[in-house]
Amino acid sequence: MKAIWNNKIIAQSDNTVALEGNQYFPPESIVKEYFSTTDSHTTCPLKGVASYYDINVDGNENMAAAWYYPNPKSGYQQIGNYVAFWKGVKVEKD
Repeated sequence: MKAIWNNKIIAQSDNTVALEGNQYFPPESIVKEYFSTTDSHTTCPLKGVASYYDINVDGNENMAAAWYYPNPKSGYQQIGNYVAFWKGVKVEKD
């Protein structure tokens, strides 16, 4: 799977986890130069507290367009620190 934003591959992996219509990418599969941490957090009653990344590609910023669960609740440990996308980031098969 690969994640594309602003015509750049920002993550790519053969080991994503499909969950609730999203593909979660292993943390080592993201192109770290495009990501910066934020102070944004939301809470999912099932998975726990999500943290967010801003994505910046060639000067174009996509605020809080990626999320991950640093400490997911029981039953969701397989997505711990794995990264999922929204806000126009295209996820497709390689």
